[in-house]
Amino acid sequence: MRSTQEAGMMDLVFFLFHSFSSMARRRHLSRIAVVQVLFERERRNADAVLSLQQNLHELEGAEEDFSFTLLSGVLENEKALRKVVEKYAPDWTWERMDPVSRCVLLVGAYELLFAKDAPPAVVMNESIDIAKEYGTPESGKFVNGVLNTMAKEEGVNVQKES
Repeated sequence: MRSTQEAGMMDLVFFLFHSFSSMARRRHLSRIAVVQVLFERERRNADAVLSLQQNLHELEGAEEDFSFTLLSGVLENEKALRKVVEKYAPDWTWERMDPVSRCVLLVGAYELLFAKDAPPAVVMNESIDIAKEYGTPESGKFVNGVLNTMAKEEGVNVQKES
């Protein structure tokens, strides 16, 4: 038989686990929404804010504030991000990269180099997962290679999640 204190602690652990899991899921959806906006902008020069609003509506559960912060950060730093992505993707011009990988790399590079509100290992895993889900069969490996090299060369401390 559990004591009241043990039961309370178990309830707290359960709540914290599901809260973290829920936040991680919302951020994952937010990253997908931003990648979609960047992809749409490449294809048809879509209005980024309107596109994000529509994507957030369709991807129920995405974190709105995080999404807009992420999108505005990528757009404000897009030229610098493109240069750094190309720097760490040797032998790959921007045009040669598949469009999904380009968009994922912009978001991942922004989070690694500018945002710093998520652990680098999380950013890299999220980027790889999104690239695998929406890109070509090789997108995950490509994104992994570019972001790993970028993190090492730019002095980003990447530690595995425990």
